[in-house]
Amino acid sequence: MFAYYLDLALRSLRRSPVLTSLMVLAIGLGIGASMTMLTVLHVMTRDPLPELSAQLYYPHLDPLPANYPSHNEWGDPSDNFTWPDAMALLKAHRADQQAAMAGGRVLAWPVQAGRMPFRVGGRYATAGFFELFGLRFEQGRGWTAADDEARARLVVLSHALAMKLFGRTDVVGRTVRLGDARFQVTGVTADWAPQPQFYADGSGRGNYGESDRFFLPLATALDLDLSVSGNQASWKEGGRTSGNYTWLQVWVRLKDAAQARAYRQFLVDYSASQQKLGRFERPPGNAALYPMMGWLAHQKLVPNDLRLQLWLALGFLVVCLVNIVALLLAKFLRRSGEVSVRRALGARRRDIFVQFGVEAALVGSLGGLLGVAIAQAGLWSVRQRPDSYAHVARMDLSMLALTVLLAIAGSLLAGMLPAWRASRVAPALQLKAQ
Repeated sequence: MFAYYLDLALRSLRRSPVLTSLMVLAIGLGIGASMTMLTVLHVMTRDPLPELSAQLYYPHLDPLPANYPSHNEWGDPSDNFTWPDAMALLKAHRADQQAAMAGGRVLAWPVQAGRMPFRVGGRYATAGFFELFGLRFEQGRGWTAADDEARARLVVLSHALAMKLFGRTDVVGRTVRLGDARFQVTGVTADWAPQPQFYADGSGRGNYGESDRFFLPLATALDLDLSVSGNQASWKEGGRTSGNYTWLQVWVRLKDAAQARAYRQFLVDYSASQQKLGRFERPPGNAALYPMMGWLAHQKLVPNDLRLQLWLALGFLVVCLVNIVALLLAKFLRRSGEVSVRRALGARRRDIFVQFGVEAALVGSLGGLLGVAIAQAGLWSVRQRPDSYAHVARMDLSMLALTVLLAIAGSLLAGMLPAWRASRVAPALQLKAQ
């Protein structure tokens, strides 16, 4: 029976190609515009590390003076850590895995003679960084806590940077020049590019940018005074190792909710102890422990104008569906004579409703295919923008399936009223009128 209804729908669509084209175009435009924005938001808000995200947490202290602005144009300075606080949390070792880190950019020198140096971004971190986030090594390993203490000049390269510097990845033990210093390569990681870069300072809104290409011991980078990216705030004299200068990020891995509650209490107790020492002026209750996805929401990485554009696109889809309702209603009622004959020959109202429902679904399927093409064109245009998130705007399989399903569901919803109205046609009156 479905094949019969499908054949009737195809015949009906071929009889009115202009009207059919208008309906397919309308639903294709609406679906394409809305799916473009939905896809952008989908890739910007998805879990960047699904295998570990449930166990990753960001501790938050509040070392700022009482009268210091909690927010500036770069965000909240207390979102980052001072050196003493970060080291105190690591030494307490209340988490299964933990690491302190900061981002930076250095000048990398290729080993081949005659090639020009280039700037590259990476991460300065303590030894637990690799195990904390589950980075996979292609060659070698990371460094140890003893290397941190010794300020060892060691480096881990990403696969991409090893290939760019050496043209190969079996480079453990080789020496590479970064900035004005030379480092011994201890390992090469598989390329690791979670988007957004949840572990980085989010104040620059650049967390959708290029992944880290190298990893250096944090203390070594501090000794060499390498440049640091991200929000850095100070409220008294003192350098990066003072308790008045926030610039570090700290992540911990906790196995369950009970350990998370204990860790948060540890943060509150630590804040209270620092308040007694006269360092912290704000209430210890300001201390917090964010789960990874909660931290991303706190950072507000998704620009407000993107959400506005999504609502505008969804509004445009509603307008398109309203027009589809009007066009289908006009088309179905114009076929009242055909409906009357079928009813007179024994067709039930349910049969008429299903027949026109199949026709509406067919229009939706064609509109969905057009919508996929329009959405791909829209995502391509987004990728041409200079925003840091632009390069991640790509449709995955789930969004592709959602596009087609949304088109079919939308057309079925729009076709229900016209199909119901057509199925209610009184056959006797129509046949008598003709």
